[in-house]
Amino acid sequence: MPVTAVDSHPVAGSAPGSDHWSTGDRVKAFIALTKPRIIELLLTTTVPVMFLAAQGVPELWLVVATCLGGYLSAGGANALNMYIDRDIDALMARTQNRPLVTGVVSPGECLAFGVTLAVVSTLWFGLTVNWVSAWLALGALLFYVVVYTMLLKRRTSQNIVWGGIAGCLPVLIGWSSVTGELSWAAVILFMVIFFWTPPHYWPLSMKVKEDYARVGVPMLPVIASNKVVARQIVRYSWVMVAVSLLLWPLGYTGWFYPVVAALAGAWWLREAHALHARARAGVTGAALKEMRLFHWSITYVSLVFLAVAIDPFLR
Repeated sequence: MPVTAVDSHPVAGSAPGSDHWSTGDRVKAFIALTKPRIIELLLTTTVPVMFLAAQGVPELWLVVATCLGGYLSAGGANALNMYIDRDIDALMARTQNRPLVTGVVSPGECLAFGVTLAVVSTLWFGLTVNWVSAWLALGALLFYVVVYTMLLKRRTSQNIVWGGIAGCLPVLIGWSSVTGELSWAAVILFMVIFFWTPPHYWPLSMKVKEDYARVGVPMLPVIASNKVVARQIVRYSWVMVAVSLLLWPLGYTGWFYPVVAALAGAWWLREAHALHARARAGVTGAALKEMRLFHWSITYVSLVFLAVAIDPFLR
């Protein structure tokens, strides 16, 4: 049953003393609404794709404009996500310090902030990059806010699978910002992120599944055993690694990228199978070490996309 409201918790923005926050606190809170650390990861996939699309160094101004537009667009999506999820954020330990919960920012301010960033980022992309990238960025924002946050997150355990599409679109944005169009290379890298997202996020969900269970969000680890979740992680991991290697036989990269992708993928599969083995053995708690794969997943995607950027210079 989707969670719609939490009447027993004080309304976000009504915290005692909420009128006495300093200017610095307010600025930090609005920055926090954009979830900067998540956006760092999105830019990690956007910029390297621009190097591959340009087969070298793309124009510096284009990189700056694309990164700024990407930050504004993703920041708007994250702010709107916090506005919609403010009821359950108040009850989850990992989100109780978010600006709407603490009252530093009011719901109305957050909504206005998110909508403004959505409009400004779309216009920025269209006027400084191109309109293909602008519509892709707007599509990513709407998909994250409407499809994932409003429709999928509280209704199905497949939420992160299909909702993760929003996080794949920066790859297409990076490519289109350079070429003004899309290609199979961009689609392949899109699919890498698509199959990477569930096994990246499920280990974290395993760690905090009590939080999700408390608010009725059916993340896969909430409704399935660790053994089942780990098995799904292994399946997605194999497909992800296989897809990542397609760039080379299709002629989009030289030798460097597939070597890095294969080595990083082999290490990923080692960690995924180790997690599965521990889950099958009934290991629980800290001994399950699910966060090992979560942390490695960030390193993996950074290495693979760094190889995407370097490869054109070695061909």
